[in-house]
Amino acid sequence: MITRIFGLSIAITVFALVVAYLYGGLTALFLCAILGILEVSLSFDNAVINATVLRRMSEFWQRIFLTIGIVIAVFGMRLVFPLAIVWVTAGLNPVQAFDLALNPPANDAATFPDGSPSYETLLTDAHPQIAAFGGMFLSLLFLNFIFEEREITWLSWLEKPLARAGKLDMLAVVVGGVGLVLTAEFLADSEDRATVLVAGLLGMIVYIAVDGLGSMFHTDDMENTGGPSELVKATGKAGFFLFLYLEVLDASFSFDGVIGAFAITSDPIIIALGLGLIGAIFVRSITVYLVRQGTLSDYVYLEHGAHWAIGALATILLISIGVHVNEIITGLVGVAFIGAALISSILRNRRAEPDDAEEKEAAPVS
Repeated sequence: MITRIFGLSIAITVFALVVAYLYGGLTALFLCAILGILEVSLSFDNAVINATVLRRMSEFWQRIFLTIGIVIAVFGMRLVFPLAIVWVTAGLNPVQAFDLALNPPANDAATFPDGSPSYETLLTDAHPQIAAFGGMFLSLLFLNFIFEEREITWLSWLEKPLARAGKLDMLAVVVGGVGLVLTAEFLADSEDRATVLVAGLLGMIVYIAVDGLGSMFHTDDMENTGGPSELVKATGKAGFFLFLYLEVLDASFSFDGVIGAFAITSDPIIIALGLGLIGAIFVRSITVYLVRQGTLSDYVYLEHGAHWAIGALATILLISIGVHVNEIITGLVGVAFIGAALISSILRNRRAEPDDAEEKEAAPVS
């Protein structure tokens, strides 16, 4: 099964590295490999969350996400999205933006000799709005999860009190809104405050809208997991809304990776090959593996760890509006939460094994 799931990712990785070498020699090949590793390390929590949603979708909508959705993730978020930001912020047409990306100023300067900003500078200048939107979308996802009562808790000493507090209606929106106002007031530059508030508000609106559409198909006998409501068979409109939710979620996770990639290279082709063809495809394979193997059912705290990693990522995105946060820290925080959740799940399963054995021995023989 492992070969079948990861075989395509390995083949595409080899293809991407060959293309990178033909495009820019050994330097491009090395940068492409580094970006692929960066994307996988930053997006493992994304794969876990994707798996929690994907397993509630019908086979048809799973295939749609794993095909069309991946194309959107690879080319939309890793290539078109950065270019679109430059189109909007610099008032350039798509051809001019792409030419600007392919022809950076000499010596990696922030501006050209005539004083016009580089592609990387334009994209970096848009970081406050991007971080505000993605940070607030992920914040509501995290807050809705920890404010929801559930049978199984991981950090029980914290999750149970938060779940009790979550009985207050719309608490997640209140906490998220307060966080946005504080971020705009104390972290954003004075000239960016209005755009940060608007972008953050849009992030909240998009989450509420997509989550609300999913709730239209909510059934009382299903549990809420912090994202769109659990769906029965998740077909038709229900499957579409889950697909839409996953695409927005992937976009929010992609922001830090796309921006962080410019610390390594500003070449959009190498970024698309490394983050997209290598990184995003491997994240897809990890997602499929988690769903097919039933890993989330076997290791029950993984979902909790992934949501805490989302909360950390959302916080880092908002903090990064005023303070630079190294991308390595972002990746390590997510890995730390998921690793701790995995270890806790393994220990829980080991403790449960003797109890299961005793129950079997005590059961009457029919």
